[in-house]
Amino acid sequence: MPARIIQLYRDSFSGLHRNSWLLASVQLVNRAGTMVVPFMSMYLTQHHGVSMTKAGFVLACFGMGSIAGSLLGGRLADRYGFYRIMVLTLFLGGLSFIALSFIQSYWWICFGTFVMAVINEAFRPASMAAISAYSAPESLTRSGSLVRLSVNLGWAFGAAVGGWIAAHNYQLLFWVDGITNLSAAGLVLLALPRVEPARAHTKEKERDSNSISPFRDHFFLRFVLLNCLFGICFFQLFTTLPVYLKAELALGETAIGWVMAINGLLIAAFEMVAVFSLEHIRKLKLIAAGTFVTGLAFVVFNVLPLPALQLALISSVILTAGEILAMPFLLSYTMSRSTPATIGQYASLYTMSYSVAHVLGSYSGGAVADRLGFSVLWWSVGGLSTIVALTYYRMHKVEARYPPERYAPRPASTSKYQAGAA
Repeated sequence: MPARIIQLYRDSFSGLHRNSWLLASVQLVNRAGTMVVPFMSMYLTQHHGVSMTKAGFVLACFGMGSIAGSLLGGRLADRYGFYRIMVLTLFLGGLSFIALSFIQSYWWICFGTFVMAVINEAFRPASMAAISAYSAPESLTRSGSLVRLSVNLGWAFGAAVGGWIAAHNYQLLFWVDGITNLSAAGLVLLALPRVEPARAHTKEKERDSNSISPFRDHFFLRFVLLNCLFGICFFQLFTTLPVYLKAELALGETAIGWVMAINGLLIAAFEMVAVFSLEHIRKLKLIAAGTFVTGLAFVVFNVLPLPALQLALISSVILTAGEILAMPFLLSYTMSRSTPATIGQYASLYTMSYSVAHVLGSYSGGAVADRLGFSVLWWSVGGLSTIVALTYYRMHKVEARYPPERYAPRPASTSKYQAGAA
């Protein structure tokens, strides 16, 4: 049995391109400093003394900036290439984190958070395009999972260390996050080969009948809407949950950091094997299951009468299971519907759905917790997750009728030869 398990892990990681490993290393360095967003609500409520509603508004500003950054990043990645955009956003993003540490006025914090989010979120569509460019089509899902593994290892480190730092000096979180961004930018320049954007080679030919705009792909737009609703539920992990663990369950910052770190460590340990074992199953079916399980992770706070730390750890394990079932396949499904010339636009819509979710989830979650209590919030998250999961499953049943080609623009009569040749 141990030999079979070891072989399963070897098979899960074998055959991946060297550049995929280098990209994962960049993400590991970048995410090892992820400390500001997980502890932002606590920083605002504990250090600045604002209400949950006001803290939620700041996080909503982060989400609004993320929306703008997602759209901008996708367009820029398609036009100038993901490589340049990755370097630029990592560098400027690092400076924005450091600058934010000096701001004390509430409204300037809102503005600074918005700008910081625009810059940092523009990195995500470019990094998604990099996954596709640096991996073979048959290993796309595993390459994406490798990058997610490094992201979650970095997240685990950042959450654990960030909890300790937050207990001593909240403002130091911004410096660590900024410095790791700058380090990741340097690593891209030193380690990753430069790849020219597909649009530079395909020019007008790729822009016409061969390229399907994500805004024409109505089935994908439904997918994006559902992903946004899923994100509203999932992002309570970063917004209301840390405050709940502190205020209601009386856990300290260090304990909260380790609870969050468990999520990243479990993903690093099991996601690649899970993806390797499950990738033969249709993606939307797995996404539906993962969405439902994610909702359960929040409902347990209302139904399990356990000591605080045990309850938090059980919730983290359940949430991790839902994330493993859903997120690798959400990413690969998005890339599977795009072309080389439009992957940045598809990626930007996908990441924008999370950004919108951050806006809606941050503010509404904080408001519900303030006015109705955390118990109502957790039941609401569980109910919404169930509805989204059922809708994903319905899409899985009819998916075959809606291939991307169905939404391709009809070629003009004068270009029939080109359309046929393509």
